[in-house]
Amino acid sequence: MAYNLKNEEEVNEYLKNLHIEYQFGCYSEKNPEVCHLLGNFYEAIKLDTDKAASLYKTTCDQYNYARSCAKFGDFKVIGKGCEKDISTAYKYLSKSCELNDEYGCLHAGVLGTSKSDIGEKDRATQIHTGVKYLKKACDVYNLDKACFYLSGIYLGGLENFIEKNYKEAYKLSLKSCELGNPYACANLSQMHSRGEGAQKNPELAATFKKRATELFKTPSLRLTHQRYDGYHHAILLFLDFSHLAGSRRLCYARLSWHSVQCAVDR
Repeated sequence: MAYNLKNEEEVNEYLKNLHIEYQFGCYSEKNPEVCHLLGNFYEAIKLDTDKAASLYKTTCDQYNYARSCAKFGDFKVIGKGCEKDISTAYKYLSKSCELNDEYGCLHAGVLGTSKSDIGEKDRATQIHTGVKYLKKACDVYNLDKACFYLSGIYLGGLENFIEKNYKEAYKLSLKSCELGNPYACANLSQMHSRGEGAQKNPELAATFKKRATELFKTPSLRLTHQRYDGYHHAILLFLDFSHLAGSRRLCYARLSWHSVQCAVDR
């Protein structure tokens, strides 16, 4: 049956039937993908985050469905539909990464390299495991944000466990820029301007600066960030870098849970 989605009654009928279909697929056919969709339905349509969280958790625990593990981990980070628990959040995000969910790897990496106590046996293990997850998200899944965060770690170093490495930071920034991340392009511009991790080259600095400016102005980029922020609330604070758009400073994520830090121009 075709539905007229401009008609409110038909929309309601469509959603009612979709709900029934998802319930049958999840509870009767025990299809984990449909269980996850049912969780999405409760989250986005019914606005029942408690039921959504419960479904994501169950689908992860019973079926090892990676996307559900990542979603429940995200919920636990901020206490959405469940009690906030950073350690449990990390456990589920790590599991989702091991099950090959790209955003699970990104979020586990961000959380692992933050200052949060996630229940690891020691700080060194936490940071190196977090870096491993970010590398997977960057190298395997080509997530620009993962490459960008990693570049930030190598630009500034991370406590006493990861040393500064401008060449590695440049390589990661270049990949992130090629994947469409404007902040990475801006960093490349500054690195070529200063000769840090790359040859000092005003022409390349100008080229990357132009690319960063173009990406900042791209509507599709803004839509991507809006959709990402709406779907993955756990790292919302990391993604809101819009205030840096006109900055000439070298900016990078320090991976504390709340801030971006910038090196002042010399």
